Formats: sequence, structure tokens, C-alpha cells
Amino acid sequence: MSTIFKRASQKAGLSPGTLIPVGTRTDGKVKISLWEYNEDHYQEKVLETVKEYLPSKDPTTVTWINVEGLDDTATIETLGNRFSLHPLVLEDILHIGQRPKIEDYEDYVYLVFKMLQREGKAILIDQVSIILGPNYVLSFLEQESAVFDPVKERIRNAKGRLRKSGADYLAYALIDAIVDDYFGLVEQIGDHIESVEEELVARPLPNSVHGIHILKRQLMVLRNAVWPLREVVGGLQRGDSPLFKETTLIYLRDVYDHTIQIIDTTETYREMVSEMLDLYLSSLSNRLNEVIKVLTIISTIFIPLTFIVGVYGMNFRYMPELEWRWGYPVTWLVMIGIGVGMLGYFRKRRWI
Repeated sequence: MSTIFKRASQKAGLSPGTLIPVGTRTDGKVKISLWEYNEDHYQEKVLETVKEYLPSKDPTTVTWINVEGLDDTATIETLGNRFSLHPLVLEDILHIGQRPKIEDYEDYVYLVFKMLQREGKAILIDQVSIILGPNYVLSFLEQESAVFDPVKERIRNAKGRLRKSGADYLAYALIDAIVDDYFGLVEQIGDHIESVEEELVARPLPNSVHGIHILKRQLMVLRNAVWPLREVVGGLQRGDSPLFKETTLIYLRDVYDHTIQIIDTTETYREMVSEMLDLYLSSLSNRLNEVIKVLTIISTIFIPLTFIVGVYGMNFRYMPELEWRWGYPVTWLVMIGIGVGMLGYFRKRRWI
């Protein structure tokens, strides 16, 4: 996140709508995929440049252009000119530090979402921009991703309502794919929480605190991505945009329910992680109490034995027991008897 703000400072003083990639993690490669389909047929191709795209003259055909990679500002600008997009929309597409949001420009709707991917101790954030028009959808990803592969397969196989519906249903399908991808991340974090919790109960270690801190950061990133998503999907399913038909709004309600479910799970995990530090301190205190209890029992047993040894270790000349033949073994028997008797007493009181 600090890298995004650092690179965003390069835009200081420039006019609004200036196209500068900010915060992208790509290697300069840009992949442009074109999908055109209706109920009867479909075609897909990879475009070398946007100039190869020729709009379909069939009003029933839905066009989907998917751009993976944001380093080529010329491609973004050309698409903006082709579809009459506002310069500020193009600027937001290249500025990946955007908050999930919805902006209605009457002729089209601009949507911003976040995709999260867990790699080791870090969560990588990718911005997804979706533009919905009357019969087209434009999507922009920071890099190549498999998140939309299920949607592509449905187009190829003509399964479900996708090929029979318009561009608004395609936009819903893309949004649904993004939201469903969160469940995998939430499941991974949940498994990690369970393993850390078991470790804290069984044997808390100093590294456990570091693991708790990592979980708190991951859940903070997840919460910051999901909470604004609720507002975006909620606005769509309320019918704020006329580009979404009534038949599609029903499906958006299902996406909204999934979003609420993810938020509830995230909040539950955050509470669990917050309580983990108390669990760690309690487990550490219990272990310390067990150690102190063992040392205390050992010390208590040896107190009378030390007293006996100290008495017979004095260098007085007249001590009758020193001249007694059975003095040494009797002393041992007395000390052993005292130790065994004290152990039996402790067990009877259930102190050990």
C-alpha cells in the first residue's frame, strides 16, 4: 500500500485525466481478449491491438473485452475513445489504489472491485475495473488471472442463462466470480486461525505472537476490501442503475447475500484473533504456574530434609546419635519417610 501512495505522488500537479499507471505489478505485458456472443453463436480471439476490434452490427450480440495488464496506456486510451469513456474513468482504471465503488455515467456504469490472493504471510491485492454499457462489458485487470475462467467456460458451452441474456447478466457473472473467489481466501485464513489456536492451547511459543500479528494484518486487508464491496453490490441490487434489468437484479441479491456472509465471517475471525493474544497470555501463565508448582513441591519436600541434614551436620562434640550404630540408616529412613509422607499428603489434597 505504501508503494501505491509513493507512486501516486508522481501525479502531483498534473491535470485530471492524465493517464499514468500507478501501483501496477505487471511486467509490461498486456493481453487483450475479445468475446462476442448471442444465443446462437459466439467467437473469441486475442487481439494484438485494440484497433483490430470492429463493433458488431448485430444489436443482440454482447461484446466483452478483457484487458489483462495496465502498463500500456495507449490501449486504455484507445478503448476510452472507442466507447466514449470519461478521462477520469480511464485515470481511475490505471490508478489501482481505488476504493471499491460504483459510478453511473448514464450511458455506462463504472465499477471497481478488489481481488485478493494469499501468498505466504502476505495478501496481494489486484484491482478489477468493470465498465457496463448497453451491449458491451469492458474489464481491466492488473495481470493475467484465472478468476473469470468459469465465466468463459459458460460462454463456450452455452450453459445456463449467460448466452441467452444481455451485457448486464455478463457483468453480474463477473461480479459473482470475484465475490466467490473471496470464499477460498476466507477458508485459508480460517484454517490458519485454527492451527494457531491449537498451537496456543497445546504449547504457546514466542513465534505465536508473530503469527497472530500476521493474521490481524491479513484480516484487516480483507475487511478493507469487503466492506466497501457491500455498498457497491447493495447499490446495484437496489436498481440504482437502469442498465441492470429487473431479471438480473434478483441474481445480484444473491451476490449481496454472499458479500454479507463474507463480512460476517471476517468479523468473527477478527474477534477470534483479538482473543488469541489473551489466550496466549493465559496459556503462558498456566505453563508458568505449572512450573512454579513443581518447583514449590520439590522445595517444600526438601525443607524438612534440609533441616535434618543441617542438624546432624553441626560440629558439636556430644551428639549421642553420632555414636549409635544404627544412626545413619535410621536417619535415611526418617528422611525417606518424611518425603513419601509429604507426597502422599499432596496427592490426597489433589495438589499434584
